[in-house]
Amino acid sequence: MFRNRVLEGLAALLSCAICSGTAQSADTKLPQRGAEAKKASSQQVSRGRYMLVVGSCNDCHTDGFGPSDGKVPEKEWLLGGRLGFRGPWGTTYAPNLRLSLSKLTEDQWVKYAKELKTRPPMPWFNLNQWTDPDLRAFYQYVRQLGPVGEPAPQYAPPDKETKPPFIQWPAPPGKK
Repeated sequence: MFRNRVLEGLAALLSCAICSGTAQSADTKLPQRGAEAKKASSQQVSRGRYMLVVGSCNDCHTDGFGPSDGKVPEKEWLLGGRLGFRGPWGTTYAPNLRLSLSKLTEDQWVKYAKELKTRPPMPWFNLNQWTDPDLRAFYQYVRQLGPVGEPAPQYAPPDKETKPPFIQWPAPPGKK
């Protein structure tokens, strides 16, 4: 049952516009320090929360979200994941979006999200299509949560063994 939930979550992750524009990779650099976020309207923050939910961002960026049927307190959302995703690309981890976005200005986030290209399972190609207003609303929502927690584990290349937990993904058909 847990495996089915994980697979369902991953399917949702890959098919929806996932909100982790900050899925860091070795070839993706974040700008260093961001200015304070502008005061957002409650409507904009609500829109950002909506984008998080329909984008299924919590599926990867909030530990235990899927197995708990989404019953993780909002104060614990988007703190990153300790579950690795291991495949031919290496092992990736969902970053702590609250820390990542705290280092960006709103304009830097929008540019970053529009240009992001990273490793699986992050469907960056979906995030790239979000509108500027939706990206700005998401940013405002995440910023109001506050920058807490620790960074997620760093990416590990394919030749480096990683400790569990991780989900092992096979190579795509026709590739080894």
